[in-house]
Amino acid sequence: MSEEDNNSNKQSKPVTIIVKRIAKKDKIKEFEEWLSGISKEISRQEGMMGIDIIRPTPNTTNSKYKSEYIVIFRFNSYENLEKWEKSPIRNEWLHKGRKLAEADPNVQKMTGLEFWFTPYFKDESSPLIPLQPPPRYKMVIVTVPVISILLLTLVPQIHFLTEMLSIPFPVRLVIALTITVLLMTYVIMPLLTKLLKSWLFKT
Repeated sequence: MSEEDNNSNKQSKPVTIIVKRIAKKDKIKEFEEWLSGISKEISRQEGMMGIDIIRPTPNTTNSKYKSEYIVIFRFNSYENLEKWEKSPIRNEWLHKGRKLAEADPNVQKMTGLEFWFTPYFKDESSPLIPLQPPPRYKMVIVTVPVISILLLTLVPQIHFLTEMLSIPFPVRLVIALTITVLLMTYVIMPLLTKLLKSWLFKT
């Protein structure tokens, strides 16, 4: 496969972005307002698939993490992510945020199977420590059985129901794939990642 094909394939994949910021301790209220504003702006962007904000735990004993925020958001393609990253409105929001945060943000981007495995974990030393994605073989071990079960159970049911409605096969296929991906992204994989986190992220 050529480099051009690899770049094209990368552009078409969903991407997860994890941003860690440490708010200035005397600017928490202003930071919360800024975070709410930029989150609403991101949510309006083309291809946006959802955003999660993980706030610092009030009862943590480590002062470093009392003002640490983690924002996880997803775009359906690198192309749409780049539109957001190059937009003037994003630059305006980032300029405002620099005055409220301790340093430049820590940013991670993930595609492929990594998209389904949210890379954060809780332990005693820090309430929220972002981790690297699980090893690829573990992601495959979890993903393949789930997709196989859906293909053998859910997809035939969707085909049967849509066939009864006389929907053309190509459209039925798109419907089945869309439902499968939505379930994998928003229901099944977040749940499995949480249940299997001790094994998935074991170092």
